[in-house]
Amino acid sequence: MSRYRGPKLKISRRLGDLPGLTRKASKKLAQAGEHGQQSRKPSEYSLRLEEKQKLRFNYGLSERQLSKYIKAAKKVPGSTGLILLQILEMRLDNIIFRLGLSPTIPAARQLVNHGHILINKKRVSICSYQCKPGDTIQIKNKNSSQNLAKNHLSFPTLASIPNHLELDTKILNGKVNAIVEREWVALQINELLVVEYYSRK
Repeated sequence: MSRYRGPKLKISRRLGDLPGLTRKASKKLAQAGEHGQQSRKPSEYSLRLEEKQKLRFNYGLSERQLSKYIKAAKKVPGSTGLILLQILEMRLDNIIFRLGLSPTIPAARQLVNHGHILINKKRVSICSYQCKPGDTIQIKNKNSSQNLAKNHLSFPTLASIPNHLELDTKILNGKVNAIVEREWVALQINELLVVEYYSRK
């Protein structure tokens, strides 16, 4: 299944607040779809599926990408759910979003794809690039690139930059200081249910 390109508000109405997907909020209170009004008790499977979908849509992943990340997280010693979140949070498109250089993760992906981003002074155009502690992230020294980022910085989506990142707003230079801690993940999610979803497939 490819990356979702449909209406974003419909997804956020169904799954709740997804800061990486859209900064818009729907005025409608009921869930999307003809069954949105019904209040049935969700099954265990539907709860696990919903958490998995939150992760997928927030970070803009295909089903194949997410299952690859799950397999990679299982190979690392420690809590699989936490390691999965850390892998997703350290993706380049997400780091740009968390630094406030773009309003959403899809917008960050566009910045990367169009060659506006430098990692350690080298141009990187791969959104899934895994950032590491010590990496420096710069906006290309070009007026159009710089203006794009400055516009987004004046209207931040998230309240603050997480403590594993830092940003010099004058020169638009960001730095990754450490691996993200669980409390700084912006998405409200139960990652254990996502791991359960894939372990039962």
